[in-house]
Formats: sequence, structure tokens, C-alpha cells
Amino acid sequence: MRFVRVIVGLIAVLPLLTSDVFAAAGTKLTVQVNSADTGKPIDRASVIVRFRHGLNPIKMKKIQTNWETKTSQEGTVSIPEIPMGEVEIQVIAKYYQTSGGIYQLDQPEQTVKIKLNSPQTQYSEDSKTK
Repeated sequence: MRFVRVIVGLIAVLPLLTSDVFAAAGTKLTVQVNSADTGKPIDRASVIVRFRHGLNPIKMKKIQTNWETKTSQEGTVSIPEIPMGEVEIQVIAKYYQTSGGIYQLDQPEQTVKIKLNSPQTQYSEDSKTK
């Protein structure tokens, strides 16, 4: 009889434990984009975030895994809560070099800071003196 009470107690508590596990498995991502030269925020930069794979075996069929957005005047983008794991972030801004990388999301709130470089001067073989 005691064994049955323990099993019933575990069954009653199990949904609470699993909901906490899945709730803790998410992260709110903020991407901060600044100029590497001046340190100033870059507004209207295109930010593409692609979820690669997660830390938990959650089925991703109904969860959005790609986001394309632009930075605010403060140079930030906030992505709604996504599962923790690996994401690929690409940033494209006019008058700056494109930047991209893979980042590990492992905290409930995480900020990824990206610094964009100015474009390199154009090099041409024709401009060489012979």
C-alpha cells in the first residue's frame, strides 16, 4: 500500500517537474551590434539568427527556428524565448563588413555583442605600378 502512495505521489508531482525543466530550457537572446572603430551602435543592421540544435531533445517542429530582423537605434535586437543550444548569427550592415558566427546559448538571458569592421579598401591588380 505504501508503494502505491509513493507512485501516486510521483505521478502527481511529475508534471510540475517536467514543466519547470522545459521552462528552464529557454533563453531570451539579445544581439548588440556596434562599430568596431567608434563603438557606436549600428541601427538598421540586418540580423539573421538560425537555431542549429538544442541542449534538450525537444521536438522543434512547431517552434520557430529562424529569425530575420533589423537592429533598433540602440543597435539591439531581441529574439523571443528560444530553446537553449547552438545558434548561428549573421549581421549585415551598409558600409560595414558582414559578420557571422556560431554562439552557444546556455543562460536564461543572454546578450551577444558583435562588433562590425569598416570595409577594407578595394585592391586592384590594375592599380599596381609595373
